Amino acid sequence: MFSQIEQLLKEVNSFYPKSKEELEAFRVKYLGKKGLLSSLFNGLKEAAPHDKKSAGLSINNLKNAVLNKINSHKNTFEQVIKKNSIDTSRPIRLNSFGSRHPISLIKNQIIDIFKKIGFGISEGPEIEDDWHNFSALNLPKEHPARDMQDTFFLQTNPDLLLRTHTSSVQVRHMENNPPPIRTISPGRVYRNEVISARAHCLFHQIEGLYIDERVSFADLKQTIMYFAKEMFGEETRIRLRPSFFPFTEPSAEVDIYWGLKNDSDYRITKGTGWLEILGCGMVDPNVLENCKINSKTHSGFAFGMGIERIAMLKYGVTDLRLFFENDVRFLKQFSAL
Repeated sequence: MFSQIEQLLKEVNSFYPKSKEELEAFRVKYLGKKGLLSSLFNGLKEAAPHDKKSAGLSINNLKNAVLNKINSHKNTFEQVIKKNSIDTSRPIRLNSFGSRHPISLIKNQIIDIFKKIGFGISEGPEIEDDWHNFSALNLPKEHPARDMQDTFFLQTNPDLLLRTHTSSVQVRHMENNPPPIRTISPGRVYRNEVISARAHCLFHQIEGLYIDERVSFADLKQTIMYFAKEMFGEETRIRLRPSFFPFTEPSAEVDIYWGLKNDSDYRITKGTGWLEILGCGMVDPNVLENCKINSKTHSGFAFGMGIERIAMLKYGVTDLRLFFENDVRFLKQFSAL
């Protein structure tokens, strides 16, 4: 018995539990009803009379060693649990705020710029019908220009689709509001494109529309010049290049002079120093008539830009996918904006 007690005492002293469950198993092994200590105390009955006293003392020493081991480690585990638990009574921390997404920052900045010159905001559905997304915008069925936008159609209804531009919102606004009209339409749009550093199947646009009597291309140019200087700085230069859009005529693409200060500038401008920022033009008379606006008494201009495109230029982002991946390391860079 004495050799058994001595061996058990060595095991107790060398025991170091790794979890609360392991400590509980140790307690049951020694102190349970069928544990080792209960078995040793029952064995005293068979011990020689002159050995009972010393054997009893040895068993009590083993018991005390077990209790000390349990109590010391029990306190340790309770402290760990308390440290990792959530105290709902504590006040919240106010020094760890989130931040707006860079797309939201640029969208709000663009909205504020155009609000200063009287543009309101109009919104519409992201699931659109063929008329508002295509036909009313001078893109009847079988028109070859429809191929410019690879569209997501709904299988349940081939007349419904995910809008490819926010021009559909402009159509709805013209149908329900008489001129003068001065509105911008921000929102998400969808095109069936391969996702890469420069393209995505989901992106954001802001399109603008101004319709009134005697609106001219000069008004369009001055509006775009105002926007470019507000967004990129007072020294910004722009140029307009002839282009084609089915719903505007004449049409143009607008570039800003970015400069050629470093290798990055040469790369993103292809050595020209110029960067495209948006498309624009005078609203085609057919579009006005489709929306029940008299094209003989009224005219207007429209423009559209990708918010991601502007954000990439403003913040020096080279990969479009970063805006959609929710990488906290990327988003934290905008926490002070």
